[in-house]
Amino acid sequence: MTKLKKRFIAGARCPKCNAQDSIMLFMQNGVETIECSDCGHTQTQGSDAQQKSAGGDLIGVFKPE
Repeated sequence: MTKLKKRFIAGARCPKCNAQDSIMLFMQNGVETIECSDCGHTQTQGSDAQQKSAGGDLIGVFKPE
């Protein structure tokens, strides 16, 4: 079993509970995912085709430096 490498995104706010500095970014099965360490809310980043058909439930593209 491979351990996921999660990193916190400074200054980010959870879209569900609005907690600041609680968002972790990680790759799961080749898909960028964020998770709130406070409330457990998760969102994933899909391809452009998935975003167009999903109706806005996906988050934007992450480009950490």
